Amino acid sequence: MGQRRFWKKMSSFQFIIAGFLAVILAGTLLLSLPIAGKTGRWTPLEDALFTAASAVCVTGLVVRDTASAWSGFGQAVILLLIQIGGLGIVSVTALFATLSGKRISLRQRSMLQESISAHQLGGVVRMTGFLFRVAFLTEAAGAVIMAPTFCARFGPRGIWMAVFHSVSAFCNAGFDIMGTSTGAFSSLTGVGTSLGIVIPVCLLIVVGGIGFLTWDDVAEHRFHLRRYRMQSKAILTVTAVLILVPAAAFFFSDFSAHGMKERLCLSLFQAITPRTAGFNTADLASMSSAGRALTIVLMLIGGSPGSTAGGMKTTTVAVLLATAAAVFRRRKNPQLFGRRIEDQTVRSASALLIMYLSLALAGAFAISVAEGLPFSVCVFETASAIGTVGLSHGITPSVGTLSHLILIVLMFLGRAGGLTVMFAAVRSNGSEVAQRPVEKINVG
Repeated sequence: MGQRRFWKKMSSFQFIIAGFLAVILAGTLLLSLPIAGKTGRWTPLEDALFTAASAVCVTGLVVRDTASAWSGFGQAVILLLIQIGGLGIVSVTALFATLSGKRISLRQRSMLQESISAHQLGGVVRMTGFLFRVAFLTEAAGAVIMAPTFCARFGPRGIWMAVFHSVSAFCNAGFDIMGTSTGAFSSLTGVGTSLGIVIPVCLLIVVGGIGFLTWDDVAEHRFHLRRYRMQSKAILTVTAVLILVPAAAFFFSDFSAHGMKERLCLSLFQAITPRTAGFNTADLASMSSAGRALTIVLMLIGGSPGSTAGGMKTTTVAVLLATAAAVFRRRKNPQLFGRRIEDQTVRSASALLIMYLSLALAGAFAISVAEGLPFSVCVFETASAIGTVGLSHGITPSVGTLSHLILIVLMFLGRAGGLTVMFAAVRSNGSEVAQRPVEKINVG
């Protein structure tokens, strides 16, 4: 009775946090088993915890090369954790409840609404079913498209590689199993110019990162863009801009020494992967400082709400830009596509920007002090962690326990959502009846 009361008292935000923690703990225990490692020995809990957290938070930062350190069982556990983390703890729980014939309660529907960032309670069960159908079909299609290329290079093992990379790409996880073939921690650099791999991975990243509500709009209205929700229009517009503009920037600044085909592949991939997939086909250390700075910005922005991606989200950027435009044009309220944006949304977007920047910089400062590493390298790593990206300058495997814990916390905050964690930790006092006196303060 006491446990039942405890669960009933939990808010939907607290349940989501508890679910993520429970899956990470279960993954840690499984990955620590001798059967999970290629050596047949117990894996240290620190390494198992970091890997499980990175998989559930669909980040891709690793302390051990996935292909050379983990057995087939260990890789399967990692892939399962990626799938659960990408689709959401509450969504997966609802799927099993539906398959077992159980009725989804009103409280569970409310949690689903929060989990998939739906605007209303009605239809969330239908949308969750749609989510899983699209996810599994897209992952299967990606695996089928990539299988011939992988099998031609690696034989029958290419089938498993196609499945693993398809799920990892769709869930924006960035985990790869190329290490035994192209070198440890090599990611997709060995197949960076193979169109049979690069194009499907790029499409999987984008489809997984645009969000479930956008999928719903596409399925319902097809190419009638005017009928889309304002959120879907903002997501598609910002996503297109954040792909095309950075791709052009990388094309002219970082990959000019390559041939045209390789240059196009590298530029496009480098523009898409920070949002928040974490695969890389280029040597990050050889990129210009401007290219690395642009990558950090893209990592912090991330994907879209209700998607498999993390980060501040494209809609946050859209709201902040609309707010700036309203200030410049002396408008009372920001607008997007002929619709007014609520004040609460503007406040939330501003809070998210401050939260992500503060956590990334504070984490980088702490790691830089603890490890004696350059701040610029550390901020790349912390931005990758809180953006749940997985791109790395290669320092993650070598840093100490404190730095690993900092990265784990940042990954968790980035995947669970900064506002979700804050709402779970801070109890609401309800609406304010009395308002405090107003006094002006000058800004700018």
